[in-house]
Amino acid sequence: MTPRRHFIAAALALATGLALAGCSTLNAVTALLGNQVNFTQPQLQQSLDRNFPKHYDKLGGLVSMTLLNPHLSIPQGSNRLRLDFDLGIGALGSDSSRPSGHFALTSALRYDPTTRGLHLQEPTIEQVDVPSLGGVMNSSARGLLNNWLAGYARDEPVYRFDNSLLDRLGSRRIGRTDIENGQVVVRLGDN
Repeated sequence: MTPRRHFIAAALALATGLALAGCSTLNAVTALLGNQVNFTQPQLQQSLDRNFPKHYDKLGGLVSMTLLNPHLSIPQGSNRLRLDFDLGIGALGSDSSRPSGHFALTSALRYDPTTRGLHLQEPTIEQVDVPSLGGVMNSSARGLLNNWLAGYARDEPVYRFDNSLLDRLGSRRIGRTDIENGQVVVRLGDN
């Protein structure tokens, strides 16, 4: 094969790779359909991955908790999403950055104009497994987890709308948020 043919073959391979990468990116693009915006599980997961791990201290560092490896799923037929986390708990200065357990929650979502994001709404802890605590949560760990959950739902979005999406929405009002058919659907109205 001549050098020119090597160059053409390499260029075609690169173009094919970029096209395939572009196709997977297109699948994650937010869909604006009439009076709604749809978000997929991969979009929400990508947002979570950028914002974890998170570390929290209580009682002046006597008890600490680290949440790692978030995994978001939208169970088919459910109107709530599920979030699974690895959980690290430390006491008296011990390391909480390594997973020592797992917990899962389910939640609806709501839009908050202050953060321009989708937040947990009425989250419920579904499962807690912390083998280092005998598989169950003690009162300190449960309090730390519940405090985190309340603060997280109030202050931190699972997904934040970017400027390009808000520009596309223009003056339309963001209304109710539903979870249906494996997607998050944000309903839109006129101002």
